[in-house]
Amino acid sequence: MDIKAHLENVDNQGLAADARHWFVMRDLKRRNAKLPAYKMCENLGLEYFTPMVHRLVSVHGKLENREVPFMQDLLFIKETRLRLDPIVEDIPTLQYRYIAGVQHTPMVVREKDMERFIHAVRSVESPQYYRPEEITPDMLKRKIRIIGGPLDNYEGFLLTVRGSKVKRLLIELPTFLAASVEVEPEFIQLIK
Repeated sequence: MDIKAHLENVDNQGLAADARHWFVMRDLKRRNAKLPAYKMCENLGLEYFTPMVHRLVSVHGKLENREVPFMQDLLFIKETRLRLDPIVEDIPTLQYRYIAGVQHTPMVVREKDMERFIHAVRSVESPQYYRPEEITPDMLKRKIRIIGGPLDNYEGFLLTVRGSKVKRLLIELPTFLAASVEVEPEFIQLIK
């Protein structure tokens, strides 16, 4: 059975929407693959998120500014295991990320955390992403809350760059990645 037929069959069984989770996935395709996992998800109608950045990419010997995944092998898919398992079985380059030390237990991100992260990075034109190892203690000194604006009630850490008037809020998906988004100074409230 092909993947689209399987998804339609599962949809017709009336699965409960609350069984969906944000699964942390790995895309093993090469960086220059014509159909990476996030594009396959789009074609299959799956809800997904992968942090994207603009980079200069060589295409047929010419440099082009393209939107590419920040981390090639990191992908989040919101779905049920019942729908996702056959897709993972059918596509050998798409894999679950498993919790270390716990056999056959895929990593998931709480829906509230994932939705807040996605909302924050989509609320600005150019979020900056960081791998967990790039986060230094200096970046985590001033805890803030945003009062007003599109990120009302968001909490995180204030990032400032010397010589820049831009203030940025650092939002984390612990152990996976973090993003900093620009915030207006008048919305910042320091938390003690």
